[in-house]
Amino acid sequence: MPLRCLSQAVLISCLIAGISFVCAQQPPPASGARILLLPRKIISGERATLAVLDGNGRLTPGVTVNFSNGDRFTTNATGRALFVAPLNPGVIFGSIAGRTGRVATAILPPSEAASAALEVSSAPRVASLTDRFEILGNSFCGDADANQVTIAGQSAFVLASSPVALVVLPPPDQKPGSAAVEVSCAKRQSPPFSITLVGLDLEADSSPLKPGEHRALTVRVRGTEAKVGLEARNLAPEIAELSMGNPARTSSSGGAENLGKFEVVGQKNGSFLISIRLVPSAGRPVPVDLPN
Repeated sequence: MPLRCLSQAVLISCLIAGISFVCAQQPPPASGARILLLPRKIISGERATLAVLDGNGRLTPGVTVNFSNGDRFTTNATGRALFVAPLNPGVIFGSIAGRTGRVATAILPPSEAASAALEVSSAPRVASLTDRFEILGNSFCGDADANQVTIAGQSAFVLASSPVALVVLPPPDQKPGSAAVEVSCAKRQSPPFSITLVGLDLEADSSPLKPGEHRALTVRVRGTEAKVGLEARNLAPEIAELSMGNPARTSSSGGAENLGKFEVVGQKNGSFLISIRLVPSAGRPVPVDLPN
């Protein structure tokens, strides 16, 4: 499996506006690891897969992940690690070695995953074209690569997985709009369901920001005319601040334009960096009929 590079969110700075895709032919160094992806739920004694990303959203090999029970795993050449969940149900925490911050996952008893059929119980109604999203259900494969997820017939990439949770990245060439999703593992397949994939385009003045200056950031939502929740997070608070706090949340306008608005205020000269992503909204999957 080749190394994948992902975009976790839409980024904007005073020099760059648009979607941030950062790829490299060489794997990123383990020292750059920043984000640990764990399935939200795992099953006692069953296999699961975690993933580690660097600050640019690239899967990162050779990273040690420590769990609060003393277990330790290292990501392989794909930037992921297959592990067996501890036997005792409860909450366990994972962390990247040498970094602060922990990620929690719930260990469930095997009875929670008892199902002969593959079922999807929760999925996002709206997801970003360039960001990961989560699917919850039963009878998924703990080995991420053993799951097959297709969106509008194209193969998506499973970053992390357990028998009851998947973390999925849409196909790179996916178009915005409504699409059918199918999930399968070990000859079991879920009924297809619908998801709306949207593109987020940023529009802003790219000239240098001055201290005290107020500047609008506009997010154009492509793929739906419905209102969607947007969250902005300030990654360089010493340079600028978000006028609505950090993180700041708003809703897009809906309609044909479907715009979301944020504002930054300059603190000192320099490059500001704001990450904007969809606010997660999950529910029961909406069934869809596929053409024969």
